[in-house]
Amino acid sequence: MNRLLEQYKNEYAPALFEELGLDNVMQVPKIKKVVINIGVGEALENPKALDAAVNDLTIITGQKPIIIAAKKAISNFKLREGRQIGVKVTLRGEKMWAFLDRLINVALPRVRDFRGISADSFDGRGNYTLGLTEQLIFPEIQYDKIDKVRGMEISIVTNATNDDHGRALLSKFGMPFMKGN
Repeated sequence: MNRLLEQYKNEYAPALFEELGLDNVMQVPKIKKVVINIGVGEALENPKALDAAVNDLTIITGQKPIIIAAKKAISNFKLREGRQIGVKVTLRGEKMWAFLDRLINVALPRVRDFRGISADSFDGRGNYTLGLTEQLIFPEIQYDKIDKVRGMEISIVTNATNDDHGRALLSKFGMPFMKGN
């Protein structure tokens, strides 16, 4: 069993129950899934860019991503409905815990001029979305093997009822929020 999951069950969940003043142990917030998304706008001119994004995401997560097609046409971006423009992977269970452990303890500290992540990126329901500017912060990615530096969005989906509960949950896991927020 993953170290983070073990800590959650033994330390964080009981502490959150007390800290948030909940009535029932089933109300303690949990992380349900992590969704990693890479938008590949250049895939309209260069279909090979999509393959490179799939490869990068497979290396980072250990799971093969699905290719996302455009839901509607946007003429300003020369985008037609049904064109492939991104990749995403949804992590649950053991792979999710392993990814979160690497993200918090290895990848985020490798970001240049890192001062912490914004505590304001919650959606109102306790879910958190983090934008990264490059995939190179993950140690699995080798600099000379990539074709282009790509950013990604990482959404951490919880069953928290509000942002304060979600923030408390992620803080327990050691998510490096900026001081002063």
